[in-house]
Amino acid sequence: MDAPGPAVARDEELRARLAAGDETALAEVYDLFSPLVFGLARRVTADADAAGDVTQEVFVGLWERPLAFDPAKGSLRTWLATLAHRRAVDWVRRESRHRRPPPVTAPDGNGRPGVEEEVLEGELAAGVRRGLQGLPPNLREVLELAYYHGLTYREVAARLGIPEGTAKSRIRSALARLARELESEGLTS
Repeated sequence: MDAPGPAVARDEELRARLAAGDETALAEVYDLFSPLVFGLARRVTADADAAGDVTQEVFVGLWERPLAFDPAKGSLRTWLATLAHRRAVDWVRRESRHRRPPPVTAPDGNGRPGVEEEVLEGELAAGVRRGLQGLPPNLREVLELAYYHGLTYREVAARLGIPEGTAKSRIRSALARLARELESEGLTS
């Protein structure tokens, strides 16, 4: 078995130090990731004060429950970004009940996603690839045919020589397993 990479080892070490109550570990994590957390929260909320509140909530949550982060399931960066996104979305939902939602604008004003969104999309894509590799071959095969090759469930059934109902149920089962895996990695809710 290979030794964990430097980022994984760093994440594991920081988690252990946080669990031991080491305040310098929290300062290190904050220095490393607060720009990402704040930037993502600001993009979602479109409000600097709310982004500051979300950032504080994310790091207080990490301090209070450091073992909620599992380095085996993904990076600390991804986990914190996911928490920030969820808390920012919660803030937007709470606020939308009290006032009209802000106008929808492109993240960087030119119609392209910002850096934080690209990071999250990349992590999600990597999670999907990992999840697909973890599926049994018969489930992986139907998803690859349906989603990567654009075949309908009928075409999948014909290609594999299986009944349409079997193709449909395998696709549903594969999607459900993949969704659970992504949720367990903190990449979806």
